[in-house]
Amino acid sequence: MKLEHDHGKAAIAKRFAAGHKPFYLSDFIYGGIDGSITTFAIVAGVVGAALSSNVILILGLANLLADGFSMAASNYSGTKARLDDLARLRKVEDRHTELDPAGEAEEVRQILAQKSLKGETLDEAVASITSDKKTWIDFMLVEEYGLSLNQPSPLTAGLTTFSAFLICGAIPLLPFLLNMKSAFLVSAGMTAAVFFSIGAVKSKWATTSWWRSGIETFLIGGAAAIIAYTIGHLLRNIYQI
Repeated sequence: MKLEHDHGKAAIAKRFAAGHKPFYLSDFIYGGIDGSITTFAIVAGVVGAALSSNVILILGLANLLADGFSMAASNYSGTKARLDDLARLRKVEDRHTELDPAGEAEEVRQILAQKSLKGETLDEAVASITSDKKTWIDFMLVEEYGLSLNQPSPLTAGLTTFSAFLICGAIPLLPFLLNMKSAFLVSAGMTAAVFFSIGAVKSKWATTSWWRSGIETFLIGGAAAIIAYTIGHLLRNIYQI
């Protein structure tokens, strides 16, 4: 069986020297799925209400820009909040190691003891970690607070979400922009393909098979579309649009 990476001494050293890089897959999936779902929900709702294609384009394009920016801004703010919290706690630990190093060293000892270190090995590990202040603080941030030191860039996260929202969200509108025949059916088919493709692609970083992940995402998007179409149709009958 072929392993995911080489376990030779040189290969391990090279991989560890490269460090960990932020991963923006979740930001893209978040924006892509929401973009296609919300835009097609508008399409389905307007078609269900038997309104004109112009209404679809106006509402759809407004959604692409406004909702896409809103999601990107929210993701940016949320990611920045995590970075701010990390910086705050780093200052807390820096102050604690200065004012009460014995107490902080005891925290390191108890954390390592919970990992089954004991005796001389435990003493040496505590001494090694507390001998370097940055290593000490990093250790406490990860082990005491459960934080990750590998945090993504807020700007990159926001732009990734916005790009995915625009790309995937524009697809349901294309048949109407091109004034195609049976535009709604074509839009539904293209949107379904987007849902399935996003699910299939994200399976590369999961244990689920590509087709199962694709179907799962397709069903989530399809449910949103059915709800929107039904509400539009009901409101049309209620208000006699």
